Amino acid sequence: MPREGAGPDFIEALARGLEVIAAFAPGRPVMSLTEVASAAGLARPTARRILLTLTELGYVRTEGAGYALTPRVLELGVAYVRSQGLWEIARPHMEALSAATNESCSIAQLDGSDIVYVARVAVPKIVALAVQIGTRFPALQTSLGKVLLAALEPAEVAAVLAEPTRSGLEPRWQPGRDEREAELREVRARGWALTDQQLTLGIRSVAAPLRDGTGCVVAALNVNTHAAETTVDHLLENHLPLLLKAAGDISADYARLAAVPHVTRTAAS
Repeated sequence: MPREGAGPDFIEALARGLEVIAAFAPGRPVMSLTEVASAAGLARPTARRILLTLTELGYVRTEGAGYALTPRVLELGVAYVRSQGLWEIARPHMEALSAATNESCSIAQLDGSDIVYVARVAVPKIVALAVQIGTRFPALQTSLGKVLLAALEPAEVAAVLAEPTRSGLEPRWQPGRDEREAELREVRARGWALTDQQLTLGIRSVAAPLRDGTGCVVAALNVNTHAAETTVDHLLENHLPLLLKAAGDISADYARLAAVPHVTRTAAS
């Protein structure tokens, strides 16, 4: 049965395949055929054919009597990041920032009411939440998300945050509208954001925007710390200046890349 709203060019088989991949939500790394079919809203025979196809393509593997995603699924998200040219530009700056702060740093973009991590340089530490490429968290309770939400028109923010989170995480901070708007006004005014254990206990971070050549915010960069190791004062006095410099350097390099003419070569006829 075609998906609701599907037009004549809608490829239902592709949509179903993506829904099967998305069915492997946090807390469900291995799922039975019945569980996959139920989560994706598919008949068992359809879900089985899709799982077998994804297994043959290397995106799914069998694990006991169930199925699990393989790391190859990350290629789907990495293709997006690479197509933007952001990772290649940001990587040396992120590595230098991580080395200077001895902390992990990440880049995220907004997807509905969540942030999604698209690049990361990690320092091995015990933290409250595991983060990798593709991890999503509710945007409002993260420094990265505050930066990205503050870049929107105020009228857009409420509509974006009305979308349900797909992170599976219940954040500690649940502000009302007035408190939320005051927080985002402050982020807009100062140009960076702080979160102090608003997502979950133990996580403290600062973030700054990454901009393209027109000044539009395309992503956000953060430095993430453990609250037991790093005070707010140290985070702001030591790490924030380094973060702001790295964000400025990445933005400048990204703008220069976009300004370079791209010539498409065609075969001589």
